[in-house]
Amino acid sequence: MAWQQLHLQCEKANVDLAEALLLEAGALSIALDDAGDQPLFEPLPGESPLWDEVILTGLFDASTDTGSRHAVEQLSHEIGAQVHASRVWLSAVDDKDWEREWMSNYHPIECANNLWIVPNWITPPNPEAINIIMDPGLAFGTGYHATTRLCLDWLTEQDLSDKVVIDYGCGSGILGIAALLLGARQVYAVDIDPQAVLATNQNAVRNHVDDRLQAFLPEDFTDYWKQNDVKPVEVMVANILAKPLIGLAPYFVTLMASKSRIVLAGLIESQTEEVTAAYQPYFALDPKHAFTAQEDQHWQRLSGTFTG
Repeated sequence: MAWQQLHLQCEKANVDLAEALLLEAGALSIALDDAGDQPLFEPLPGESPLWDEVILTGLFDASTDTGSRHAVEQLSHEIGAQVHASRVWLSAVDDKDWEREWMSNYHPIECANNLWIVPNWITPPNPEAINIIMDPGLAFGTGYHATTRLCLDWLTEQDLSDKVVIDYGCGSGILGIAALLLGARQVYAVDIDPQAVLATNQNAVRNHVDDRLQAFLPEDFTDYWKQNDVKPVEVMVANILAKPLIGLAPYFVTLMASKSRIVLAGLIESQTEEVTAAYQPYFALDPKHAFTAQEDQHWQRLSGTFTG
């Protein structure tokens, strides 16, 4: 089976109408992309911010009458006019084994100090290394993003032997699992996304550390902490976003022992000063920089020692 794609570029105000028209015309799926290079930072849970100029891509089954190239081309003129599209074009997509196609985009990654991230369908290139076996699933944390790599590098530099660690904003669980493979005794993983909790538990099983990792939604973690009178931890990693990091600073302090270590990530360089100000009353911070492959995109991590 082949597929026909209809691409429309329009202003944000016309996106809802364009989506409705594409679905009404028989589109099987619709994707939204940035038409320029406009960053979107820190959407809150439940929010779906859009770029000022958006490219919508509707996917049609080319084997049907409504999905043929001629039909989609005619449709492009009609919908394009109604949504005042600045650009309209078509493209064909050959049918593929999409599961295999998705998997082909992931490869083993060598991190600092002999730590590797290996997709679970690939044989580790260095069996003697510390190998984190991952299925990216639907949760954040494949190891390809700069903030994840920053935290992984930081973890390899710490003495985690017999330490208890909190991975706040655990995503796929990659940082908590790395901590356990690097010698930590216990990890508490927390995320606002139930899918992340599921992915973390599954990846813990893959790496044979599920007996030492517990994953929670935030409210469940708070209840567990209180009910079990958990002792403050020695290490925390929090790879989330600047605004939640700022708001969580006083709460994080209640979870940490004196002289414990923390690393914060998920913020860009322009947000560092505000995050630093939120943590300076409690931590002696040591900022470090890294850069993504994206042009002029500066990612930052902050690490420090709790002084309380």
